[in-house]
Amino acid sequence: MRSIAIVTGASSGVGREFVYQLCGGGGGPLDEIWIIARSKDTLAKMAAACEKPLIRPIPLDLTLDESFCELEAMLAQEEPCVQWLVNSAGFGTFGSFGDVGSANADMVRLNCLALVSMTSICLPHMQPGSRIVNMASIAGLVPQPQLATYSASKAFVLELSRMLDHELAGTGIHVTAVCPKFMRTKFLDKPGDSEAAGAMTRIGFEDVGHVVRTALRFSVLGYHVSLSCLDMQLAALAAKLLPRKTLFRIEDLLFGRCGKKERRVKSAL
Repeated sequence: MRSIAIVTGASSGVGREFVYQLCGGGGGPLDEIWIIARSKDTLAKMAAACEKPLIRPIPLDLTLDESFCELEAMLAQEEPCVQWLVNSAGFGTFGSFGDVGSANADMVRLNCLALVSMTSICLPHMQPGSRIVNMASIAGLVPQPQLATYSASKAFVLELSRMLDHELAGTGIHVTAVCPKFMRTKFLDKPGDSEAAGAMTRIGFEDVGHVVRTALRFSVLGYHVSLSCLDMQLAALAAKLLPRKTLFRIEDLLFGRCGKKERRVKSAL
């Protein structure tokens, strides 16, 4: 039986780094890596750049139901062992909930629903030793101002990962949620509210390669959360210990409420 890895969001950023490190043996021996993203040309270039293992580009839009039907049919026909599933597809937009508008639903559709669908499709093809890596964020542990829906979507990814890892106890399959802070990826190319993005990136950046290496190592070890830098480990601890209101006030001070006056909507009830 062929052993494969499947990586979504593979055309750029952290997804692409997962592909390159898996190509380099970071996840153990593999026969194929299936790389999924919308950009057919970018995927083809990535496939040409890696000689072993075989890279199979699969251009799909994971916001469309038919994409999952196509992938499910491929797995049913070929019956490989999915050794690694890396759910890296996702995006975030800075700004108040009202200003972000319809992109709020798009975030939930890609960050949450696509991840659930991918996991449901791939899990029946996994065996003891298989691993699921879900890209969450420090925002899933410490909700971020001007990133309400994104933070909520990553909290969903984090809690789903934890509970699924618990459900799979005894199967030899583990689930790991990766919770980095900002990385220098295309995430910030179109941030939405650039003022908010500039304020929040004051906390600094993590190296993409280090985040991925740590995630692969922690996943092999069976950790359900991967936090790869000390300051974010401390932030996660503070989020556990402090009341939410206190945590939000600290964030307001750190980020200066992004230089904007908060708009409150009073309930009519």
